Amino acid sequence: MRVVIVDDEAPARALLGEYLVEHGDLEVVAECANGFEAVKRIGELDPDLVLLDVQMPKLDGFEVLDLLERRPAVVFVTAYDEYALRAFEVHAVDYVLKPVGRERLAEALAQARSRIAGAAGGPPPSPAALMASARRPGQFLERLIVKDGAHVHVIPVDRVDRIEAQDDYVAIHTGGETFLKAQTLAEVGAGLDPARFVRVHRSHVLNVERLARLEVYAKDSRVAILADGKTLPVSRAGYARLRELL
Repeated sequence: MRVVIVDDEAPARALLGEYLVEHGDLEVVAECANGFEAVKRIGELDPDLVLLDVQMPKLDGFEVLDLLERRPAVVFVTAYDEYALRAFEVHAVDYVLKPVGRERLAEALAQARSRIAGAAGGPPPSPAALMASARRPGQFLERLIVKDGAHVHVIPVDRVDRIEAQDDYVAIHTGGETFLKAQTLAEVGAGLDPARFVRVHRSHVLNVERLARLEVYAKDSRVAILADGKTLPVSRAGYARLRELL
């Protein structure tokens, strides 16, 4: 089983590597000190298992998962327990708290072997589902991560004007630029603060700070006029959501 270790702390990587040597069926193919390096190396090496920290600079563990085209089995190894409960709800292999003990890591590796062998049953969750479900209740996204070929764009949500559904993608409109992300509007919207971002239509999520005014378009039909002049359709349900905020 080929393993990648991802942790921004060198002593933590060294300790995991020391423990993994005791398992003859495992091979550590890479160690990564940050999220960007992890995305690159996991994409290149296609490992069976990733031991992944959560809190890292630039990209956290869940953002790493969000950027992977194919998600290997993942065991979280972290000092923070608040992300664990909902991660299990979407079948994360395991969640190991630091300081890591040999026996506890061995348990996680056994579960990973079973998952990889297919013994766990059922399809693995999508990276987007894992990222959304593992977020703490009441914690909303502060940035959106978009992979564009070899480039990774980190977009603070404060810069987002609106998000538009386009088939299996969303178009993130920000400051005159548009970024395409392979995710559904529902998945993206679930991570945004509902006090700031409102789904005004089945195809549109709006940053309410960009709203200039609402206009009646026809009987029981309204449109949102944005500060940049863009016009968005507003459904009855979307209008009701806006009225609750405005």
